[in-house]
Amino acid sequence: MIQRNPTRPVKIGNITIGQGHPIAVQSMCATPTTDINATLGQLRSLEKAGADIIRIAADNKKDAAALIQLRDETDAVLSVDLQENYRLAEVLAPHVDKIRYNPGHLYHHERKKPWKEKVAYLADIAVKHDCAMRVGVNAGSVDPDKAARYADDDSIIPMVESALEHSDWLDHLGYTRYCVSLKDSDPAKTVDAYLRFAEVRPDIPLHLGVTEAGIPPMGVEKTRIAFEQLIGKGIGDTIRVSLTLPYERKYEEIEAGRGILDDINAGRVRTVVHFNADRLNLISCPSCSRVENEAFIDLAHKVQERTSWAEQHAVTIAVMGCRVNGPGETDDADLGLWCGPNYVNLKRQGEKVGAFKYDEILDRLDQELKQLVSNGQ
Repeated sequence: MIQRNPTRPVKIGNITIGQGHPIAVQSMCATPTTDINATLGQLRSLEKAGADIIRIAADNKKDAAALIQLRDETDAVLSVDLQENYRLAEVLAPHVDKIRYNPGHLYHHERKKPWKEKVAYLADIAVKHDCAMRVGVNAGSVDPDKAARYADDDSIIPMVESALEHSDWLDHLGYTRYCVSLKDSDPAKTVDAYLRFAEVRPDIPLHLGVTEAGIPPMGVEKTRIAFEQLIGKGIGDTIRVSLTLPYERKYEEIEAGRGILDDINAGRVRTVVHFNADRLNLISCPSCSRVENEAFIDLAHKVQERTSWAEQHAVTIAVMGCRVNGPGETDDADLGLWCGPNYVNLKRQGEKVGAFKYDEILDRLDQELKQLVSNGQ
């Protein structure tokens, strides 16, 4: 029997995480939020698969209006992802159960305003409208001021310090109805970040996830490695498996999450607890309403097929779906692609190679990959 960390309870709609409650499994709608029919279809598919919490992105007033309309069509526990426009909280809080904000994204909106004022505003809105919150820290979008204090190759300490600062400030404000996530695309770094945070704040419920885990089965494998190590130590109160999937298969995130939990509870765990860093590593985001061209999802799968010849080479390829996270989260990859509405931007080890049409990018990617491999990578 796994001894869970003694985290405090956090009520989110009609469920509660923390304090020994069952680990909640969640997912996120990938369809454009403004496409009401498609997003409602995905919501219902996720509900049918057993999602405890469903997150929807809102980046502008049109997204907000659509989310409010969706709320009228479902009783699901809804979390809004505020992206960079944190001011939408006051519009959406009356219609959702949870608000997720990224400390790094807060930096980019109203830059002259101190982050503590922005968080105080969010906490006040959450209290007024009976909402929980998540402090969602991602390695690829840490507050630039925070990241600048550390070495370029240290993504863990800035994440942990950011999460601790925000947690301490929320506690100071008297708002404790929140959970925290610290996600990296590398399972080992993800585990390290959560362990460090939990050692300091074992009382705060944790949302577990490996960001941009990628395409199954590799994406599920990366996530399983991290979850087994963390949940096995009693860490984790809600989980998300972030997979790059066609819209109609998004429910597979829920199935994967429940499968991993069932295996852990039954003692069916791996003896190898490290992802093989000496082979091709494909990172891709799970997509959300920020994606400006649905062709991104098909491209990610084609990249997997096209690069399979390099399976035994230690090369990391990142395929990202939007302009918000894409530029920053492809910097650490050997080859990084971030997708716009008409072109795919290609980077090689952080340096821009160029922008290519969707029907051109695979040939250029193959060319760059062959060059890296021939150079001994």
